[in-house]
Amino acid sequence: MMRILVSDRIADKGIEKLRSIQRFSVDVMPDISHEELMRRIGDYDALVVRSRTRVTREVIEAGSNLKVIGRAGVGVDNIDVDAATSRGIIVLNAPEGNTISAAEHTIAMMMALARNIPQAHQALKSRIWKREAFMGTELYDKTLGLIGLGRIGREVAKRASAMHMRVVAYDPFLAPESGEGIGVALSSLSDVLSGADFLTIHCPLTRETRHLIGDREFAMMKDGVRLVNCARGGIVDEEALYKAILSGKVAGAALDVFEEEPPLKSPLLDLDCVIVTPHLGASTEEAQVNVAVNIAEQVAHALLGEPFRNAVNVPFIRPEAMAAVKPYMPLAEKLGRLATQLCGAGIRTLRVTYGGAIAEHDTRPLTATLLKGLLSPIMTIDVNFVNAPFLSRERGIKVVEAKDMAVEDFTSLITVEVTTDGKSTTVAGTLFGTNDPRIVRIDEYHVDAIASGHLLVIPHIDKPGVIGPVGMVLGRNGINIASMHVGRKDIGGRALMLLGVDSPVPQHVLREILNVDGVADVKPVEL
Repeated sequence: MMRILVSDRIADKGIEKLRSIQRFSVDVMPDISHEELMRRIGDYDALVVRSRTRVTREVIEAGSNLKVIGRAGVGVDNIDVDAATSRGIIVLNAPEGNTISAAEHTIAMMMALARNIPQAHQALKSRIWKREAFMGTELYDKTLGLIGLGRIGREVAKRASAMHMRVVAYDPFLAPESGEGIGVALSSLSDVLSGADFLTIHCPLTRETRHLIGDREFAMMKDGVRLVNCARGGIVDEEALYKAILSGKVAGAALDVFEEEPPLKSPLLDLDCVIVTPHLGASTEEAQVNVAVNIAEQVAHALLGEPFRNAVNVPFIRPEAMAAVKPYMPLAEKLGRLATQLCGAGIRTLRVTYGGAIAEHDTRPLTATLLKGLLSPIMTIDVNFVNAPFLSRERGIKVVEAKDMAVEDFTSLITVEVTTDGKSTTVAGTLFGTNDPRIVRIDEYHVDAIASGHLLVIPHIDKPGVIGPVGMVLGRNGINIASMHVGRKDIGGRALMLLGVDSPVPQHVLREILNVDGVADVKPVEL
């Protein structure tokens, strides 16, 4: 008999799901104190929480029998994941349970925005009958632009199509045909922005997407466009949005998320054409039931040794099976992250070749880890060793593994080739010693770079007067160069500069580097 403790309030259906399995004994203590949790946790095989319970390192260390921690929700900020991982404890969450709720909230906000429903409601509640003040617009025959076509974006697209809207989307990590089954045309960001009557956001907040929609992007849009953001605060530059509304470029906005929450000082709250909700995208009874049932199923699968998807850390694998490949897992993940950041488009195929000594072992864990690195920069949910293969299949990425026992110059070598629409990017790496992952090839150039931190990849013409000015640009802007390597094939031909820097490089500095005579491109990479 395995014992499960539910220490927060979750929907009854989730508890019933666990109790329906005869091998489980389930205790529900939604008001348990931290001290009592510390005393009791050693008796349990699994712990299920929401946001109230703080699963600290001391709780995890006290859980001598603990095998699984499940979070009935998306975030795991109340769980010390590193401590759990070091103890071989699987940490699970439920990222899919709120998909429909978030999509429906987006549609609700779009319709409320189109018909001025909150404003009209408030006026009539104040005993003011003023129909002419609330003239709206139809969604029928309008163009909806989606920024991001993941799970939530797809559900929004289906509902918008049912209302006879034309749907276009920008998602640089999907192949063009990915939207055909749901009637969505994938296009460039500029085309989506310039063609949309309504614009909705469905991408994660990352360094690349912060202020993705700013002054420049608003200038591309139609006059009178309407914007909906139920994704993450910070993707839309709120100051730029405020100015765009005052100028008349944007007719209105519907916001569920904000750069600072609660946004009590935001001037957007003073604008009549802006409707707002307090981060309610997942706040439905159904979503709460969904996440409870989802986490119950995943915890049960993990305890019973059955396949499960939503682990946020690498699940426990027998040490004897992992001993040979585990040292290469950080390298594999970093090669995946590097490939994604260099290719800059929808990935169709991933081909990974294991060369030398590593090819003699079971490399499936390495491929899963590589996929984790490939997908993590572009996904809104946590990507891990377990769900990375599933997510890659879901996104239509063909994965090909190959092995080559004969490899020159290195004991072991991992070579990764990603193919997009007419472009191929190749990166390769090896391990120096036992814990020093190195990048040794980018496309046709041989390099030698530490696979960590902030990198700048700069293709350029091999001639005097290029490397120095690039260094001067960085120096003027207070950015220290930690390492540098230049690879070339022919004197005076194309070359590749690989710079390790101590801090992220702002966009205006990247533009300065791009203006250096002889520089063909510059791509920042975070490893």
